[in-house]
Amino acid sequence: MPPSPTNIPKLRRHPKGSVVVLDGKYHYCGPYGSAEAQQKYDRLIREWLANGRHLPPPAPVAPTLTVEELLLRYWRFVQSYYVKDGAPTSEQDTIRQALRFVRRLYGTTPAADFSPLALKAVRQAMIDHPITHQVKVTDPDSGAVRLEERVLRVGLSRRHINKQVGRIKRLFAWAVENELVPAAVHRALAQVKGLRKDKTAAREKPPVKPVSEADVAATLPHLPPTVRTMILVQRLCGGRPQDVVEMRPRDIDTHGAVWEYRPGRHKTEHHERERIVFLGPKAQALLKPYLEGIGPDEYVFSPARAEATRLAEIRRRQGRPAEKPGKDRGKWALRDHYDKDSDRRAVRRACTKAGIPIWFPLQLRHSAGTTIRQHFGLEASQAVLGHSELSVTQVYSAVDLATARRVIAEIG
Repeated sequence: MPPSPTNIPKLRRHPKGSVVVLDGKYHYCGPYGSAEAQQKYDRLIREWLANGRHLPPPAPVAPTLTVEELLLRYWRFVQSYYVKDGAPTSEQDTIRQALRFVRRLYGTTPAADFSPLALKAVRQAMIDHPITHQVKVTDPDSGAVRLEERVLRVGLSRRHINKQVGRIKRLFAWAVENELVPAAVHRALAQVKGLRKDKTAAREKPPVKPVSEADVAATLPHLPPTVRTMILVQRLCGGRPQDVVEMRPRDIDTHGAVWEYRPGRHKTEHHERERIVFLGPKAQALLKPYLEGIGPDEYVFSPARAEATRLAEIRRRQGRPAEKPGKDRGKWALRDHYDKDSDRRAVRRACTKAGIPIWFPLQLRHSAGTTIRQHFGLEASQAVLGHSELSVTQVYSAVDLATARRVIAEIG
């Protein structure tokens, strides 16, 4: 019970129940004689006394948060959270693309009113979204060249749409966690199920298939020497393009017949899983020339070193003196390592020169998985590729490290 000085307003009976008069206003407390009325009366009296015998002013009503304002707050979180080694991850750009559809359709809508039907409308916009590209068009009369936007295809792929919708749901889960929208909003959005194959108009993206040995062989002569070695190493070890382009000596354990390479960054490191890429005798023979004379923290495959080697060979053939070491090449200075798209671009150009269908380096991982599965079985394929679930390996056609070493010793 609150303190009971003689001048404290009492709880009164009222035709509607019970009331207390504070600051000249009636405050309804509930049915007269009920525990609810007594509890509310006690609380009001305590607040009234604590505030100098006046009720504190009501909290200001927060303005309605719009979807656009929510997106801005979430984007600040994304920019600080999805960062690795001080640089933004690719997830930032993927999230930005998903939020663009939400902002375009529902930017001025109150965030608390974003419903499952709104989410479905955003999803339909992804299905109908035209994918365009610019082409140069020459006017036959004037000869003037202009850029023209042409539709390449319509709609994002079904699987990509499902992932983007999942990212939008994650936005509202974050909003609930930070008390920006009611929890009911996210619970309702969670009921929107993903698009199922052959049950929707969304475009189906063809599965990534292995690349044939004939196509790889036709491409190799048209690749720069360093990129050619990167492709060969990736084909032998079954790694991802990122594994190869970011390879450094400090991450490679060269003890034993099969080397163990632990990438500094990999796809599942945020799940606290260790990634080991095994390098057999053939891959070792390719890597040894690139490991000579470089520091433990330097990248094995470096565009700067590759270009310096190419220019030195040109100078040697022409009988010209070698370029002074450390010469500053100004704006033409090259990076110390390739990015994951470097070999993809080089392979694309080489395929065009060879006159064969374009393939991508990631397909080499599928090729390795298929070959290993054919000769050694599904579990061996899982071990070499580093998958934690057999269902994932089956897409490529606990991880057994001994099996992986044995397989790579034979084929890699």
